[in-house]
Amino acid sequence: MSRPLRVGTRGSELALWQARRVAALLADRGYPETELVVVHTAGDRDKSRALHELPGSGFFTRELQRALLDDEVDLVVHSLKDLPIDEPEGLALAAVCEREDVRDLLLSLPGAHGDGPLGLRPGARLGTSSLRRAAQVLAIRPDITIGALRGNVPSRLRRLRDGEYDAIMLAAAGVGRLEPDLSDLVSTALPLETVLPAPGQGALAVEIRANDIRALGATAPLNDAGTAEATGCERALLGLLGGGCHLPLGAHATRDDGVWHLAAALGELDEAVTTASVTRVLVSGPDAGACARAALRALRPTDRT
Repeated sequence: MSRPLRVGTRGSELALWQARRVAALLADRGYPETELVVVHTAGDRDKSRALHELPGSGFFTRELQRALLDDEVDLVVHSLKDLPIDEPEGLALAAVCEREDVRDLLLSLPGAHGDGPLGLRPGARLGTSSLRRAAQVLAIRPDITIGALRGNVPSRLRRLRDGEYDAIMLAAAGVGRLEPDLSDLVSTALPLETVLPAPGQGALAVEIRANDIRALGATAPLNDAGTAEATGCERALLGLLGGGCHLPLGAHATRDDGVWHLAAALGELDEAVTTASVTRVLVSGPDAGACARAALRALRPTDRT
């Protein structure tokens, strides 16, 4: 009898939910024996600083990838938006699971509700450590104050309820997976016309060792081709821009009647994250790669890629 497939995951409530979801999908396809292995990452250990203040990239993925390379696990589950573009030698992206809600969710205290874009009162304090979110918010609501917010979903909700912030922004997919009680908060799923998501947001990625035939056979059927193509287009633009977690880029790709469409928003912020401008484009192309290159030219006309 073969040993269980060892599924590497971070230890947060959301990460464990995501790993268990992949384990359930594997069981549905004839691989009922799995074992969750919790791996602690740099992003989990250092919660005192905003992500853009941490050096390097891959804060939530490096240790998981090392566990794979060291044969401590057979596969790892990532939020695709956290996975760096460059795949380490010896590893492979085996599957991108079907995407869920791509939007950002704005959660606010009832007293902070107001009119205008975002529906927040003037001068509201918004909690987020995402430069992408901060840039798009400040571009339409320069009166809002951005405050750094790290931690898992329950801790972020607790800090909102404790009054540290008037509102916070989270990925709608992550909140939907955990289904916390939000009855005391004002919840608004932000339309893509207002705030574009991170490349790959809403999708789970399964990574394996490139030479592991058993893990590939188990996980490849989990791949959703449409999701993989769309997120591949978004991540291609991220790669062309030379970016990672620090780049304030929003992107969302769709395909309609064989034509690809990519909406992208690239922000510029001052060092204190108090003011921002955003360049927003919508381009089309015959394939995902062409669409990403067209978006690059629109966002940075001097680039000739």
